[in-house]
Amino acid sequence: MSENVTAMPRIGDKAPEFKAVTTQGPINFPQDYSGSWVILFSHPADFTPVCTSEFMTFATLESKFAEANCKLVGLSVDGLYSHIAWLRTIKEKIEYKGMKDVEVKFPLIEDITMEVANKYGMIQPGEATTKAVRAVFFIDPKGIIRAIIYYPLSTGRNFDEIYRALIAMQTADAFSVATPADWQPGDDVIVPTAGSCGVAKNRMEGKEGADIKCYDWFFCTKPIAKETVLKTVLNK
Repeated sequence: MSENVTAMPRIGDKAPEFKAVTTQGPINFPQDYSGSWVILFSHPADFTPVCTSEFMTFATLESKFAEANCKLVGLSVDGLYSHIAWLRTIKEKIEYKGMKDVEVKFPLIEDITMEVANKYGMIQPGEATTKAVRAVFFIDPKGIIRAIIYYPLSTGRNFDEIYRALIAMQTADAFSVATPADWQPGDDVIVPTAGSCGVAKNRMEGKEGADIKCYDWFFCTKPIAKETVLKTVLNK
């Protein structure tokens, strides 16, 4: 028995291209977003409670993501009129965790045919064959997929982590470093492994700056002030 299987894009791949109708008009993806980071995310269905809580949260945080040069694009396999009615209901009727009168201004893609969802591997047959899981794709200004997070239908996303991951990737790019577990702006960053051996040797010989700390040849860190990160990444 043959199955229609579409390979899921991977980290480092170019984001699959598509044209679609959205609640904010037609888009040509990712070309329309060249020069910006994009978070492309899917949800299982309109008029469902977990998705409603997520869209309210994303909409409330949209300006915060915008400050980090990141735009939001949502998707589900519902139709445009369903999207419009759902978003209107959110604005007019739903109050949750202090959020009320929330207007979703970022585009929500109509994907009745599941063409886009299949291109991005958002349909997981183990979860459902007719609903997209809670996928999150981080796409950089060059249209390259930099990170992917998947949640099952029953689990709402952690938006602090989505934002943290975005800032961590931007910091890594800007300063040519890596970020350790649970990193937040202002925490020490990791000197890339390729240079750690030489850094450690120089430290032992007194040739390296005092801001570098080496725990062993493969593990060296250095501080980057929170203000420096925010000024560079957020232009603050």
